[in-house]
Amino acid sequence: MEWKNIYRGLLMGASDVIPGVSGGTIAVLLGIYDRLIEAINGFFSKDLKKHLMFLIPLGIGILTAIFLLAGVIEWLFEHYPKQTQFAFLGLIIGVLPFLFQKSNAKVNFKVPHYLFIIVGVIVVASMAFFNTGEPEAVTHFTTSTYLWLFASGFIASSAMILPGISGSFMLYVIGSYTTIISAIKNLDIVVIGVVGVAILLGIIVMSKIIHYFLDHFPFATYAVVIGMVIGSIFVMFPGWPVNTGEMIFCILTFAGGLLFAYLLGRVEYK
Repeated sequence: MEWKNIYRGLLMGASDVIPGVSGGTIAVLLGIYDRLIEAINGFFSKDLKKHLMFLIPLGIGILTAIFLLAGVIEWLFEHYPKQTQFAFLGLIIGVLPFLFQKSNAKVNFKVPHYLFIIVGVIVVASMAFFNTGEPEAVTHFTTSTYLWLFASGFIASSAMILPGISGSFMLYVIGSYTTIISAIKNLDIVVIGVVGVAILLGIIVMSKIIHYFLDHFPFATYAVVIGMVIGSIFVMFPGWPVNTGEMIFCILTFAGGLLFAYLLGRVEYK
């Protein structure tokens, strides 16, 4: 077992509960994105045992973070929203140098690849203009409600595995984020099961698509991924602080996010 993946999973799971931050982005920062796609895509292959050695510790970390850290992240966003968002902005921006390094962009990128970057930026940044009004959590469940939650989980998980696109943000846009978070807090096994199956299927389907493009168009795929990560900056940016004290706090948390990304990247990209 690659037990080191537990802490990686903790970071990915913590990010997955935050609207605006992508678990895929964290996987890129951790240097495991390619292996993650390969492992999920090869789940039904003859190398299943090897992939499980990678995925099981990662899954343990992700689930632990979702169930234990969701409340902490929610508290931070409730009491220190801008400071928390600036910390994640620093983290997201800190991913970019490692992406350019991974793709060796100076050598491999041509004019079309920079156009792909622009496309990725536009696709993700445009989400900042969506209406993200979130209704109250649903408490009365019907067959149509479960179908809606299943569709929400499938769409969100498809986005979740893409760097720059936040699965939680997609749930927020769809209007199911509060309901699902409430179900996790209250350990509603039925809702968790429905959404969990949908997320699993969505991740498997999307991983196959991404695996195909990484195999056949690696540099173009990396260009789009870089654009998506840049675009997520526009989605996450909360606006400038209104007073000096808040500004200083936001600068410090932003610097902390950058430093954390740099140090983590140095370790993972040895």
